[in-house]
Amino acid sequence: MSEDGKYLYCIINTAEAQGFGNTGLEDNPVYTIPYKDIAAVVHTCTAKPYKTEDKEKAAEWILSHNYVIDISTKKFGTVLPFSFDTIVKGSDEIVSSWLEKSYPILKAELGRLKNKAEYSIQVFCENEFLKATLTGRDLELKKMKEKTDRMPKGAAYLLQRRLELKMKDAIADEVSRLSSEFITGIREHVEEIRAEKNLQVPEKYNGKKPIVGLTCLIHEDKIEKLGGMLDEINRRVGFAVRFTGPWAPYSFVKRFDETAALGH
Repeated sequence: MSEDGKYLYCIINTAEAQGFGNTGLEDNPVYTIPYKDIAAVVHTCTAKPYKTEDKEKAAEWILSHNYVIDISTKKFGTVLPFSFDTIVKGSDEIVSSWLEKSYPILKAELGRLKNKAEYSIQVFCENEFLKATLTGRDLELKKMKEKTDRMPKGAAYLLQRRLELKMKDAIADEVSRLSSEFITGIREHVEEIRAEKNLQVPEKYNGKKPIVGLTCLIHEDKIEKLGGMLDEINRRVGFAVRFTGPWAPYSFVKRFDETAALGH
């Protein structure tokens, strides 16, 4: 028989023990376990991972996880979110004991992240616009393209390959320049900034070159000015900005090892 456990959603600022209704994974009742003026948001479960081969079921669980964190944020403000499927063995008392041991770091993190949220900023540029801009700016590229266009298709092959390689290098240099320009401007309006790894181009932006992919921690007082700056980029010919959020600050919470603290 599986041991009982607690599924952890987030840490919040409250001293009250209260319920959130049947809002958890599989409609489990969600409630708080408080210690002093903070609390863990949890539901009771068996102490084993939520695993399934059903992609729709997995997506449903993740949505439920995020939903509880969202309603916690709306009700209590700053939260420290746990990753999906963070489960500890034991009773409410075990969680309460961990909160006591971890109170200084948890309270400090709640203070550090107060009124801040996570956002994603992505900037794209149309490939053909980049090529046209670089051809117009670089005399050698322009001459190579004009010469290639005048030559018969077969005879132009080698020159076309040279042109493609030179254009590839020129685009890489321009993307690097634009990225530095945009990141410098964005950095003025954010608390912390991280590059997004393996930036995927959403279908809406097919045919565009990724210039910037950032995950940012932003104070609510700076959103308006940042939004204005991103609007200016978005209005530039050939460019498009994708600005999404706010989310709980998953990427910026200092990692605390709840399983070690709980003795598991």
